[in-house]
Amino acid sequence: MDAALDVLRMIRFTGGIFLDAEFSAPWCVAAQVTPADCRPLTPVPQGILAYHYVSAGRLLLQVESGSPVAVPAGHIVLLPRNDPHLLGSELGGRPVSVDHLLQPVIAGGPAHIVYGGGGDTTRLLCGFLYSEMPCHALVGMLPRVMTLDVAEGAAGAWIESSFRFAASELTAGTVCSPALLARLAEMLFIEAAQRYLACLPPEQRAWIGGLRDPYVSRALTQLHDTPERHWTTQALARHVGLSRSAFAERFTELVGVPPMRYLAQLRMQSAACRLRETLTPLSRIALEAGYDSEAAFSKAFKRTFGMPPAAWRRAQQSLEEYRGATDECDP
Repeated sequence: MDAALDVLRMIRFTGGIFLDAEFSAPWCVAAQVTPADCRPLTPVPQGILAYHYVSAGRLLLQVESGSPVAVPAGHIVLLPRNDPHLLGSELGGRPVSVDHLLQPVIAGGPAHIVYGGGGDTTRLLCGFLYSEMPCHALVGMLPRVMTLDVAEGAAGAWIESSFRFAASELTAGTVCSPALLARLAEMLFIEAAQRYLACLPPEQRAWIGGLRDPYVSRALTQLHDTPERHWTTQALARHVGLSRSAFAERFTELVGVPPMRYLAQLRMQSAACRLRETLTPLSRIALEAGYDSEAAFSKAFKRTFGMPPAAWRRAQQSLEEYRGATDECDP
């Protein structure tokens, strides 16, 4: 994990809180951080990471057709790729766009929303992070949704109390320090990413060391940004400005596998994530993974995971249902 920690420490994030929201059940909204949300706080950034801190109540969050994620009070939910998402006490109704609910901004403070049917209340602070250092390869390996209990860890009590203090100041109409909240959110993102990477098997995090090399880092960024492209080692070498042999040797030494084998593994990992978290048709997943036919994709997937993608998806769904039933039975 030393390489992972080095990379995470190199990526200095900035950002801020742009929304203080109070919802009452039943409610359901569609959300995504936009450049307009960021513009009052910073020049319009690229590569936004979105987050929500739930200071009271609970909510459900869903990205595309993935499974809803429950987020209780005291937790932060991070969206490393800033995917459009639904938030709500329940997600079955027609969502309202957050943009239609925004109230006038108090000078120097975040936008404000009060919305819902008058039932149980949920309060959340919504913010964003970004880095001027390219980190597409790192972000591309993270799940679309990450949750973290801010009370966990050695500094958990201090982080939780700081967020709660910020929430109470906003409730009282006092403008708190956006720099402090951005720093807290940065710490929580790094903590969440570190925990996730620590759980990966060694072969799936060998690539992290390559991010410290400018040539390999640019190649990894291209692979993660457009894995469906028909890449060759020669094309990657040309893109980063090295000869084919020098690039292949450098990439293999730092990442642990040759470029095209890494790309094949990346495509399979991405496809497995799509199968597990969404209801996207196999034909579309195959195309996104860079395969010209569903049959070719199924063959490659079975070679990697031991079963065809449709069967693997069903097995994952059954496992999630079993875990859900087990959680309900726990005292």
